[in-house]
Amino acid sequence: MSPLHDQLTDYLRIRRTLGYKLERAEKLLPQFIDYLERRGEALVTIENTLAWVTLPRGSASWRSFRLSSVRGFATYLHALDPAHEVAPADLAPGRADRATPYLYSDAEIAALIAATSVLRGALRQATYRTLIGLLAVTGMRVGEAIRLDHDDVDLEHGVLTVRATKFGKSRELPLHASTVLALRRYTQLRDRLCPQPTTVAVLISPAGTRLIYCNVHSTFRTLRDHAGLRPRSASCRPRIHDVRHTFAVRTVLEWYRAGVDVQPRLPLLSTYLGHVHPKDTYWYLSAAPELLAIASSRLADAEGAGS
Repeated sequence: MSPLHDQLTDYLRIRRTLGYKLERAEKLLPQFIDYLERRGEALVTIENTLAWVTLPRGSASWRSFRLSSVRGFATYLHALDPAHEVAPADLAPGRADRATPYLYSDAEIAALIAATSVLRGALRQATYRTLIGLLAVTGMRVGEAIRLDHDDVDLEHGVLTVRATKFGKSRELPLHASTVLALRRYTQLRDRLCPQPTTVAVLISPAGTRLIYCNVHSTFRTLRDHAGLRPRSASCRPRIHDVRHTFAVRTVLEWYRAGVDVQPRLPLLSTYLGHVHPKDTYWYLSAAPELLAIASSRLADAEGAGS
């Protein structure tokens, strides 16, 4: 292993002791180091940082993220050896604009689940069928779902424990009886097709390993295309994360239709979704025309009653 790879291992270890997860950085920075080694360079410079950051096609926000990952590592290296250079933060400017949520219909979720039949192997089909269904009925993040271990799933009491969340907090999610049944059937099939997996993960690959985040996104694109889902606009494209958005919006829609007072329940939804700030939950809801129409109607009725 090269000195830069050794230093990267130390860098990630130190940063994680401070509470940072650095999941994407752990994937990107080895690629950057491999790039330097192919060029025969042992130092991080502004020039080779810019060359690597702008190498792939992608959005300005993605280039900015790559630059941010390298700058963190370069700052660490510079403290050890001033010969390493830290690129300016505005070298690859880009603002990460939030995409417009793609809110799935029941038919579209069903189409995604049906599209798993194109995947190779019964276990892979069952794993992605279960993953999409689980995201749809719990609103979990993709990373939370693939990090689920056997001990996190209590099928007897119908509860999932979500650990090591985005903000370092754990939470429990109650499950509907139909979800419990689906998970039980999946685990039975999984154990039959892969009796000796190499991981304690609930959702596994045909090789018996935990699912990898980037592979999940790649597979979802295959399912999306096979299901015939198309972008609704340049900023509204069907993403796997939007299954979570859809769950949040549907939950509030059901509350409105049931005639309950929604406002006091929104903090409960924020907690269920694992949001630290309620404003993050409001963002999920602000992009739903049907929800905004119902809210506007409620407001008009309230104003009419008060006049």
